[in-house]
Amino acid sequence: MSYCLRKHLKGLLRLKGLEYLTKGLNISDVTSHSGISKTGEVLSGSKGNYDGRAPSTADQFSPARQPHIPVMANEVLEILNPRNGQTIIDMTYGAGGHSNKILDHAADLKLVAVDRDPVAHKMSCLMAQERKGQSTVIPVLARFSELANHLAENSIEKGSVDNILFDLGASSMQFDVSERGFSLSQDGPLDMRMDGARFQDQPTAADVINTLDADELHLVLRRYGEERLSRSIAQAIVDARYAFGSISRTRQLADIVDMVFEGNYKQDKLQRHAHPATRTFQALRIFVNNELNELHNGLELASHYLRPGGCCVVISFHSLEDRVVKRHFHGIEMDNMINMSIGQHYRNSIITQSKNKIDQLLAKKWRPLSKKVLAPTEEEVKANPRARSAKLRAAIKV
Repeated sequence: MSYCLRKHLKGLLRLKGLEYLTKGLNISDVTSHSGISKTGEVLSGSKGNYDGRAPSTADQFSPARQPHIPVMANEVLEILNPRNGQTIIDMTYGAGGHSNKILDHAADLKLVAVDRDPVAHKMSCLMAQERKGQSTVIPVLARFSELANHLAENSIEKGSVDNILFDLGASSMQFDVSERGFSLSQDGPLDMRMDGARFQDQPTAADVINTLDADELHLVLRRYGEERLSRSIAQAIVDARYAFGSISRTRQLADIVDMVFEGNYKQDKLQRHAHPATRTFQALRIFVNNELNELHNGLELASHYLRPGGCCVVISFHSLEDRVVKRHFHGIEMDNMINMSIGQHYRNSIITQSKNKIDQLLAKKWRPLSKKVLAPTEEEVKANPRARSAKLRAAIKV
């Protein structure tokens, strides 16, 4: 592996807050690399270098061939209550399930359909053409950290958006196309880049697997996959590299992880055997796509662009995502220790805080609609097993 690639991956390890799991996500440097500042200002140089080409898998996934079922769609519609004349941002368009439900409920509104995946962007452009004359649909190809510039280009100002929706994680079309490298059930190249080929210097999952040493792989698997056997898996990956050469296929990686578990399978929430490599694939996907930091940037952007009284709904699928959302909605600083109150954080008999500082600390950006998460119904999980891990949180912009 080239020195430049290894140096790039080392930089990602430093950037992505690997102390998040036990000490809070250390993400203070992220906004300087994003499309917005901590005050919500648009930063220059945040646009991607997308060359306009969709991946070759674009035509392999279509609503006609792969019916898409949006997760917790009824709950989303009930909370957002979309109405004509509103401006709504779907931050994760995917296959358009939630966006189409919103437009079916209220057609005469402005919908910004955002996705970082060129395949999803192509589908949102098709929907914009189909809905032309009925709805105003603005397709946007961008990461959350790039989005501020695109909103400015489309004359969408801060404090003007009525509702924002996040449906996190990998989409069905990413899992269902083997060439994308997300799926355990199909063999394909170890890619996992949600951006496709937009950024030529973005490492793939194969680059990560074949470049990092055992200690670094252990950190990635432990922090982003919450994998209890992370050290054994990391060592097995390194041993396989030395014995058989580079690891380039999803089936190769899955088999290596399977040997570590020695057939000791767990069951998922539907009492089905869960593949032992599930958490490993999750960790690599989150790391390759910088998902937690992108989520942080997306929620920061939402707090600036929503109008007071506007609603933000987030559907997450694992505890790391949900923890970031919970901290934002409940006003817990990302760098704080877990479950640390304001009093504990600022308790110091020597230092006296000013009234302005106290007012600033007590000021809230969000008012959560519920302290607990909403989960899909048993009927929905039976009809759509991919909804089994979904958690929905919603909050009102104060």
